[in-house]
Amino acid sequence: MTKLDILVIAAHPDDAELGCSGTIAAHVAQGYKVGIVDLTHGEMGTRGTPEIRLQESEEASKILGLSARENMGFKDIFFKDDESHQIELIKMIRKYQPEIVLANAIKDRHPDHGKGASLATHACFMSGLRKIETVLDGVLQPAWRPKFVYHYIQNNYIEPDFIVDISAHWDTKVASIMAFKSQFYDPNSQEPASFISSPEFLPFIESRARELGHRIMTKYGEGFTVERYIGVQDLFDLK
Repeated sequence: MTKLDILVIAAHPDDAELGCSGTIAAHVAQGYKVGIVDLTHGEMGTRGTPEIRLQESEEASKILGLSARENMGFKDIFFKDDESHQIELIKMIRKYQPEIVLANAIKDRHPDHGKGASLATHACFMSGLRKIETVLDGVLQPAWRPKFVYHYIQNNYIEPDFIVDISAHWDTKVASIMAFKSQFYDPNSQEPASFISSPEFLPFIESRARELGHRIMTKYGEGFTVERYIGVQDLFDLK
């Protein structure tokens, strides 16, 4: 088992890259172990195929220096925040025992993002209940509850509770996003157009990062919302 410091839970392959890959890269650079669990293969997406998305995920994982990446194989669009899906995600949380979980935006244009956020929140809490028994590879798993669950901001603007400076890792973020080349603008592509394949989408991602960076007096930033207050003992921990 690879114990992770941070586990990112994403409804679709490329959600993590678009939403928080700068934060991932920043923490990998500091020596933390980070992994991603994608809930679906993104098979309902307009462009590409599940097989292509899996290959793209592997390339993005190398770029980001992930310690682990798995895909739950839940049904894109149709997965639910219910007992069967919660149990399967609890197995992943207990497997990797992360201290911090980063999850989808609590509300967004794509309904799977809000569902993914809710599923992650509930699974993280339930994972700490020892009377919920899960077995992985024939072994009974011990209960484990992450210390913190934070939600990255995606398409819709949500006022962040805190912002991470990703300026030093912007190029890595862009490279990880572009690993999903089937999904984004290519004037030579014969695939049908989609919301994220428009030529305006990637400039929007940069504009959002610049806006959030500006809020903390840096070049690029990624915003997050919290489920409960963040406490500090030293005011100088706040930057």
